[in-house]
Amino acid sequence: MQFIKCTREALLKPLQMVGGIVEGRQTLAILANILLKKEGDRVSFTATDLEIQIRTSSNIGCGEEDCKTTLPAAKLLALLSALPSASTEVTLSQDERKAVLSAGNSRYLLAQLPAEDYPELNIGEMTTSFKMPAQNLKHLFHMVHFAMAQQDIRYYLNGMLIVIQDHKVRAVATDGHRLACCDDNSEIDFDGSVEVILPRKSVQQLMKLLPDNDSEVLVEIGKSQARFVFGEIDFLTKLVEGKFPDYKRVIPQGNDKIFLVNREELIGALRRAAILANEKFKGLRWIITPGTLSIQSTNSEMEEAEEKIAINYDGPELDVGFNVVYLLDALTNLKNSEVRFSLSSAQGATLLTMPDNELFRYVLMPMRI
Repeated sequence: MQFIKCTREALLKPLQMVGGIVEGRQTLAILANILLKKEGDRVSFTATDLEIQIRTSSNIGCGEEDCKTTLPAAKLLALLSALPSASTEVTLSQDERKAVLSAGNSRYLLAQLPAEDYPELNIGEMTTSFKMPAQNLKHLFHMVHFAMAQQDIRYYLNGMLIVIQDHKVRAVATDGHRLACCDDNSEIDFDGSVEVILPRKSVQQLMKLLPDNDSEVLVEIGKSQARFVFGEIDFLTKLVEGKFPDYKRVIPQGNDKIFLVNREELIGALRRAAILANEKFKGLRWIITPGTLSIQSTNSEMEEAEEKIAINYDGPELDVGFNVVYLLDALTNLKNSEVRFSLSSAQGATLLTMPDNELFRYVLMPMRI
């Protein structure tokens, strides 16, 4: 029975949308599959890893009978991607044992698993609901995602804190060594106060899926789940349980040693100095004197590098060390021509911001060089 007939591109697009969360090694064999359901000419595609579920649909169904099945995600995506042209017509049909993918003179038999066994996630009660532009939400994620921890024993750091308060949305991420915080300047139609932690994988998938336009995203948040609905995509994720650190206490307020520096010039100097830095610790020494920032590095082979940049600084001399990776993560994420550094001492936390813009704050702890 044939149930899908369309171009290669029309079938590939929804499969790529949901297939990003399917991993190669699975505890359950069916989790390596994508659930396909045909109702009329509408076909829905669902993938889950039991923590995240993504569903989308498309009008590519054919035939009068409704049906459902699950097919191996990696193989189906690979076959479609390998076809010669985006406009190639493809069909999917099934019998009791196999699914058949046909394209021109090519025919591929794929193993099915019963759709009834697919572990779809149930949407729980959602207590918070609001809408915001897709590009605003994507921007928030983009500005702080790099500061999320990876496989930290403090599991609540392996994600992003979303704060909803005073009709505003804020995103915060930290790994214990640095902290990124960004506010959205638009207002939402929700007057409550909510804090939840999105898992790292959910943030990464949403960054790929959210469009760069002002189309609306419906955001729903419950006790243990969050849901994002935009375009044809319905994205459901479990939340990370646990108490996120008090990020407000981490952001320094009284740093009075301030200077501006050209962002591109600083990135170039950091990358060059990092070549001769200690490969394990990636530490760079900053000597800040009136009018000059000197960036220095050494390694176990006694090699040295020094880069000097002119800055508008007239305070006391400072000698401070930074992890160059943490610096570059933030600097390469920004777009403006100048950045502002605010320090209190060589031992205190450094604040990186954009001039005349308080929406983004990046806190960096110094390191001993």
